[in-house]
This record gives sequence, C-alpha cells and structure tokens, in this order.
Amino acid sequence: MVILSSAKLSDKHKRALHDKYPDFTFIFCEKIEEAEQYLNQAEILITYGEDLTDELVERAFQLKWIMVISAGLEKMPLTTIEEQGILVTNAKGIHKYQMAEYAISMLLQVYRQSKVIMENEQNGKWDKSVRLQELNGKSMLIAGPGAIGGEVARLAKAFRITTYGISRSGKPVDNIDEMYTNDELKSILPKADIVVSVLPSTSETTNYFSYEHFQLLPDHAVFLNMGRGDAVSSDVILKVIREGEIAHAVLDVFETEPLPSDHPFWNEENITVTPHISGGSPMYQTRAMEIFEQNLRTYLEDRDDYVNKIDITRGY
Repeated sequence: MVILSSAKLSDKHKRALHDKYPDFTFIFCEKIEEAEQYLNQAEILITYGEDLTDELVERAFQLKWIMVISAGLEKMPLTTIEEQGILVTNAKGIHKYQMAEYAISMLLQVYRQSKVIMENEQNGKWDKSVRLQELNGKSMLIAGPGAIGGEVARLAKAFRITTYGISRSGKPVDNIDEMYTNDELKSILPKADIVVSVLPSTSETTNYFSYEHFQLLPDHAVFLNMGRGDAVSSDVILKVIREGEIAHAVLDVFETEPLPSDHPFWNEENITVTPHISGGSPMYQTRAMEIFEQNLRTYLEDRDDYVNKIDITRGY
C-alpha cells in the first residue's frame, strides 16, 4: 500500500511512520507539485487540503482515503471527491488549546491596553492615564462552539465570564452557560460584551455577521474572528469600527490572505491584525499524526468509526 504525503512533515514523524509500518510504502513530499507524479499510485493521501484540484483527484484513481491534517476543507474539490467515493477525515480538535489561548491573550491585549503600553515603553513615555479595563464579569458569545469554542469558554470561566453559544442545533456545550440557535442571533447580541467567531467556511456561514448584527451589539463590544474570514465582509468590519458601532476588532482570518500591505485594516487603531497564526503550536503535527494513526488502524481493520469523518455533502 502506498501512502503519499503532500504535506511537509518533520523528520521525526516520517521516521516514526516508517518504523511502525515497515510493510507500507511511504512517499513524503513537501508540496503537491512534487507529489503529483505519485498520485496514481497512492491509496492514502496526507495533505493540508488546500493543494488539491478536481484534475488531481481524478488522476488519483487508486485513492481511497484523504487525511487532511488541518480543519478547514473549504478549498477542497469536494464534489469530485464525493464522485470518486473517497473517504475524507480531518484534524478537527487539534487546534483547541492554542486557539483558545490566542483568544484570551488577544482579549487581554485589548482590555489591558497592551499595544498602548508597549508603544509608551518604546517611546520612554510614563503615562498613568492609560485606561485599563477588566475581562472579569464580561459576557461572551461564541459562534461555532465546537472543540475550540468549548475550550475558549472553559478558559473564560477563570475570568468569571458569562458564556453564550450559538449554533445550528443549539445543543448544550460544556462550559457554555446558555446555548441558542442561529435563528436567535439577533436576540442574544445586545447581551454580549465580546463575540468570538470560530465559524467554518460553508454556504451557511458566508457573511454570517451583517452590519445590522454589529449595530445590535453594545458600542463597547469586542469582536474576535479566528474561524474563517468570509464569516463577515471586510467592508462591514471597517464600517462598524469607523462608525463606533463596536470598540475593537481582533482579526486573524480574512477574505483575502495574505492581507494586502495597503489594506486599511493595518492603519485602524481599533483593529488588531494577526496573520492567521492562532492555530500555531509546536504540538500541531504531533496531534494531527495521532489522529492519522488512529484512523489508519481503523482503515486497516475495515471499520467505520473514524475520528473526524467528514460529511462531504455538508463540507464538515
């Protein structure tokens, strides 16, 4: 059996796979341009998901399983994958610790005025008039409260934050005080001091947040997006910040990435821009490969209890 990787894996993980599965043929590549010559041999493909096209999938006529070692699937040719009858699993859940830490760190940066303090330090400016605020006792709405959102809520409890969640089903989630359905979004927004979006990119979540939604938030509210950039239009974010509908936006994801150097977000005092790094962690590949190996055992035993098996018709 040939297992092909178009994702650049560490030498440690490559050696571990060779040692554990000596009877399999592993072909490790660093990008799809290198890997595509082997696609017609591969039964299993390890990928970050953004490098596949319809044409490449059609050429991989022996391919039975795609392991996506990220969570996002929006750039994958899912229709062709479905037509080919290929199993897809992903690494959903491996981001929860680092992304939850990112969310709390960015919110503390806003409430405790870290950017202003650091600028004053660099300029040798002693300014005791900087107005620091507390996270303590605030309310937080989490849109897309899966593994990541649940971990954000757990950490938020240390600050005595009241947590709300919103999802399609509205089913209870650990550490979230109250859950609502998507249809109830407008009713909960006026109660939220903070909105954290961890929404995936699907047909249902594109432009999920509108200008009207931001108008319903308190004008002191903070919006943080670390899900997908298309959950809200850049024009909407810029407008609500400039008109003072909310106090601050923290953005790690964007409609176009990389964010152009001349984009107005960079110059807005009340927007914090980070370059899609909230999921970064030295543990990333280790956690992803643990899921791959667990699913590989399931695959070899011809079972169906895969971790993170994707419903291709829904895209998640």
